[in-house]
Amino acid sequence: MTIIIREGRPDDVPVILGMFDSSVAWLVAQGRPRQWGTRPWSENPRAVAMIERYVAEGAPFLAEVDGTPAATLTLTDAPGPYLRPAGEPERYIHTFASDRRFKGRGAGAALLAHAAEETRRAGVDLLRVDCYAGDDGKLVAYYESNGFTRTETFTHGEDEWPGQVLARRVL
Repeated sequence: MTIIIREGRPDDVPVILGMFDSSVAWLVAQGRPRQWGTRPWSENPRAVAMIERYVAEGAPFLAEVDGTPAATLTLTDAPGPYLRPAGEPERYIHTFASDRRFKGRGAGAALLAHAAEETRRAGVDLLRVDCYAGDDGKLVAYYESNGFTRTETFTHGEDEWPGQVLARRVL
């Protein structure tokens, strides 16, 4: 098995949305619909617009397992509008998802390591991400197993979606 990380392109948007659709279906099957809802992202105009914006304005990356896109994330210089910037230069991970057919193959971890290396190469010390912190906490634990440390909790939106910000120093 070979994992290659490549830069994303605008024509990858349908593939990225497919990864989110796969993750939503998997989360619903696990009884965890609160993270990303129950509807495929490819059918949600707000989600499609968000992915298109991050691909256009950020630095998207895809991990391919034996030539097939398996996971994605986008790096930017700031968190989403629902969080405060760090107060120092940072890189922020957005839209991190995987095609659940590749669960356990290391594509996500390879992308997180790549994000850390890209941040280091840019001469920036701080890499941050936020994620869903509800249910069993496995997503927060996943980031911790990849070198991130919890920093702050937050709630977002009318339904008070529970979130966790995590950070990693890379220099």
